Amino acid sequence: MKFWRLYVAGALSIGILSGCGQPKHLFVLLPEEDGSVGRVSVTNPQGGQVLDQAWQMTGMDSAEEAPRTPRITSAEQVEILFGDVLAVQPQRPLHFILYFKEDSSDLTEASRARMPAVIEAIHARQSVDTSVVGHTDTVGPNDYNIRLSQERAEIIARQLVEAGIDATILEISSHGERNLLIATGDEVFEPRNRRVEITVR
Repeated sequence: MKFWRLYVAGALSIGILSGCGQPKHLFVLLPEEDGSVGRVSVTNPQGGQVLDQAWQMTGMDSAEEAPRTPRITSAEQVEILFGDVLAVQPQRPLHFILYFKEDSSDLTEASRARMPAVIEAIHARQSVDTSVVGHTDTVGPNDYNIRLSQERAEIIARQLVEAGIDATILEISSHGERNLLIATGDEVFEPRNRRVEITVR
């Protein structure tokens, strides 16, 4: 019988307790979707190892043994060892950013063209939790920007509902000029900050 454990530390790593010629306690560092990795430290009283490369692995048979020298495995081997546990992990959230015209709740043409992809993703995920967060740049009074970002979020939410998305799964909020995507000073026109961020879970 196999017993599974999942570890997350910086980047995703996975651990398994099993036999099959591997150490009883096995840890593998998985890459992110873009190929990047973080660092995972595997330590016990006998010593430690750092995993900082994609598909790098270490392990030990007990707490009386120091973690072994890391080695690189393969995606195929990880699938053999961890396929069952990876199959039941929740999907990572999908993120979309839609941009708006200056001082307006009208989408840019490029962002308008992305709406079908957003709608398709929500349907495909059978999402029960999708956040819609409005933002502005730093031009104008803060109170005005709070209202404008709320209006942007509500317009996107309304379009999603009109496309058949259940309104009860949508969480709508506005950040105004807080949480800038591109850091700027006050009263700075920045198209990339005039946005709605959608997270599909």
